[in-house]
Amino acid sequence: MYLKTLHLRQFRNYFDQKVAFDAPKTILVGNNAQGKSNLLEAVELLSTLKSHRVGRDRDLILDSKPIGQIDATLERQTGAIDLALTLRSGARRTLKLNGEPLRRHLDFLSVLNVVQFSCLDLDLVRGGPEGRRNWIDRLVIQLEPIYAHILQQYNQILRQRNALLKRSKEIRKAEFSDSFDKMRFIAPESPEPENTEDLPIPNSQFPIPSSELALWDAQLATAGARVIRRRDRILERLMPLARNWHRSISGSAEVLDVKYDANIEVSSEFIAKDNLEGVRQAFLDKIQKRAIAEQFQGTTLVGPHRDDITFTINNTPARQYASQGQQRTLVLALKLAELQLIEEVVGEAPLLLLDDVLAELDLSRQNQLLETIQERFQTLITTTHLGAFDAQWLRQTQILSVVAGQINRF
Repeated sequence: MYLKTLHLRQFRNYFDQKVAFDAPKTILVGNNAQGKSNLLEAVELLSTLKSHRVGRDRDLILDSKPIGQIDATLERQTGAIDLALTLRSGARRTLKLNGEPLRRHLDFLSVLNVVQFSCLDLDLVRGGPEGRRNWIDRLVIQLEPIYAHILQQYNQILRQRNALLKRSKEIRKAEFSDSFDKMRFIAPESPEPENTEDLPIPNSQFPIPSSELALWDAQLATAGARVIRRRDRILERLMPLARNWHRSISGSAEVLDVKYDANIEVSSEFIAKDNLEGVRQAFLDKIQKRAIAEQFQGTTLVGPHRDDITFTINNTPARQYASQGQQRTLVLALKLAELQLIEEVVGEAPLLLLDDVLAELDLSRQNQLLETIQERFQTLITTTHLGAFDAQWLRQTQILSVVAGQINRF
């Protein structure tokens, strides 16, 4: 696939900017805060309908204008495709594919496939679990767009269940406070029977009907099992590719292992055999074990929203013990594996977005990445200077200057 044109209107710091990509590799060069990353963010939105930087559409629109627009022309094996995304600060976004409005976001997802590699990805190893969950979710959506609906469904159920647990906690807290206030007015040396009978006694340890919670338990377990299964399945396909890239970059000196660390105690055999019911039952069992803790904390403690992904190098946990160089090698191997996996599954090479990341890699890792790219992947690169690039490599590259939301040939 090849991104031919991009048109940004009132998006971030771009008022009305058209860009035509006339080479497989494009370098966007300019000082910081000029709009280089904003352009890559626009491409990312066209692919996943999400930004890794902000969560609200109003933050993507120029100067609090009511509307922002991203249009693109993409060339795929099946022919040219026109993509259009309209962002609204006070209403829902709208999508068009080849000029036709789309009711379902699923029909838009992954028409354009991208792999993004930014300096933020270098926190993938030592950062918190949420960053690793977001990383694998973005990849699964690229390969199985229906997963976006599955994940949304799970999060909606999770919010409803959390609201129920929170309400239960607040009721129990109010009952306790009321009981305590009444006890303060009863003289301890001469308690009257009629007074003690007036004290409110909580109806149960959990004031919300158990049948109501059980309904949400069942829905959460079903949706959560589907999330776990798909995450683990994609990770199983990615792992051997990442291991091979890691071995190549490290000179066969290190062995990488990647494992999905589920919050529930589920047999790997269930996932391997695609046993959804087995995963679901393990989910329900764990909910029962954590029931009291959830009631007192007022939140859901079980499910894929608390899962993690562990990386080990030579059987040593990378998060705790990997050096800075080893972390960079690991993340680079993951990104190269993403490119390879998407190409294998989709049948076309995805776009590669390199957001100011080359400066974070040493010369050896830079060369490994640039040699892999060659003409195989269309690549958009942001940088503050051109010194890191080989002169011959630059001659085969389109170079654009970015200054205050204006893009011109360098």
